[in-house]
Amino acid sequence: MLPSHRTKPPSSSFRPGLSMYLRRIYKPRQLDIEYALWLMLQLCISPKTAYRHTAYHKQTKNQWARDDPAFVVVTCVLVMVAALAYCITFGDTLWHSLLTILSAVLVDYLLLGFAVATACWFIADRFLRKKPLSHQVEQHVEWLYAFDVHCNSYFPLFLLLYVLQFFLSPLLLWHSFLANSLSVALYAAALGYYHYMNFLGYSALPFLEHTEVFLWPIGLIMLCIPFMVLTGFNPARFTLSIYFG
Repeated sequence: MLPSHRTKPPSSSFRPGLSMYLRRIYKPRQLDIEYALWLMLQLCISPKTAYRHTAYHKQTKNQWARDDPAFVVVTCVLVMVAALAYCITFGDTLWHSLLTILSAVLVDYLLLGFAVATACWFIADRFLRKKPLSHQVEQHVEWLYAFDVHCNSYFPLFLLLYVLQFFLSPLLLWHSFLANSLSVALYAAALGYYHYMNFLGYSALPFLEHTEVFLWPIGLIMLCIPFMVLTGFNPARFTLSIYFG
């Protein structure tokens, strides 16, 4: 009598390996910090090289998403350090500084990241998947991969709007046309690059098409630039006023 085999139902595309991913956060020895730092470097100098490694994840782990949360952990630490530098420079009380640091990590990076990743995941998985041929297995966009794309896109934005803005803040906070224009240019570049990185992330999946929709927000940003410059809007001053008054 032949042994019976029960086929395992496919895991949800919303959370493949999510429980293991979260458990590894509490096991620092299992985090590949060196790879996370290498990936951060590649995202700055050669983002297409970074996304070529998504194919390796699929070949070796049978999923597109990373199963190592080291990138998220390192980014959270960097955001905390940068937020602390802002608090020391612009803040006043210890309690306000703690709230600002927690807000930068939990709200700006993680909570908004969850929202953006979920929206992009829904759009890509629902509307951008190619129809598989009769002999092909239907593939879905993994939510954890969408969150990886957000994290990858967020890191260059972090360097521009946290690090570079901090060092340029004496100039950006001037009440002058030059300061306003530089501030607008900095935020436009950061947000535009974020959406470009989003596009690269989803275009790396071979079963998606028309991923150029993730570039559409860049057009909206370009349309807003003249209005912000002409009205004297300074996004750096506006953002810092939200956190520090």
